[in-house]
Amino acid sequence: MSQFFQMHPETPQKRLIAQAVRIIRDGGVVAYPTDSGYALGCHLGDKKAIERIKWLRALDDKHNFTLVCSDLSEIGTYAKVDNAVFRLLKAHTPGAYTFILPATTEVPRLLLHPKRRTIGVRVPDHPIPRALLAELGEPLMSVTLIPVGEDRPMTEAEEIRDRFGAHLDLIIDGGACHLEPTSVVDMREIPPQVIRDGRGDTRAFAD
Repeated sequence: MSQFFQMHPETPQKRLIAQAVRIIRDGGVVAYPTDSGYALGCHLGDKKAIERIKWLRALDDKHNFTLVCSDLSEIGTYAKVDNAVFRLLKAHTPGAYTFILPATTEVPRLLLHPKRRTIGVRVPDHPIPRALLAELGEPLMSVTLIPVGEDRPMTEAEEIRDRFGAHLDLIIDGGACHLEPTSVVDMREIPPQVIRDGRGDTRAFAD
């Protein structure tokens, strides 16, 4: 069974954050709360952990993985961002958005879409992942925790433990999350294309 940390949703305990980051660095797969449902995360260069997440979500190689980043400057290390895109990102981060962008050479090849060479990037508006990122010092490889055959992210840590506890190294209970997943916006060209209309307001991208 996985470890189960109950963290304060606004002021997460530093001791637990440090323990969680050690688990991630040691190759663990973690379920954690965000501003749009729970997500699965692991170290961005850990092939075994990434394969476990792909198995849990039944994902193929064409799935666009997401790097959860601490801020815009970190996004710029892993994704190609011009001035027009930067302005849009600045206006919508942090928030419940996943942006699809061309990847830089800093992104491990196993995370890239095989044909488009793209990566998803996101800056969450939630204290727990932001604390994890600050302690980790680099992005977290992540996917929304949507069970196979369902279309909504999981929102309760206890239910995650009941259904997936045997396959995870850590579940972080930060309270209930929102039912909607992130909005996904393809930013490779301007105007952007809304791929999934989720919790983040997409009206600015539809103009």
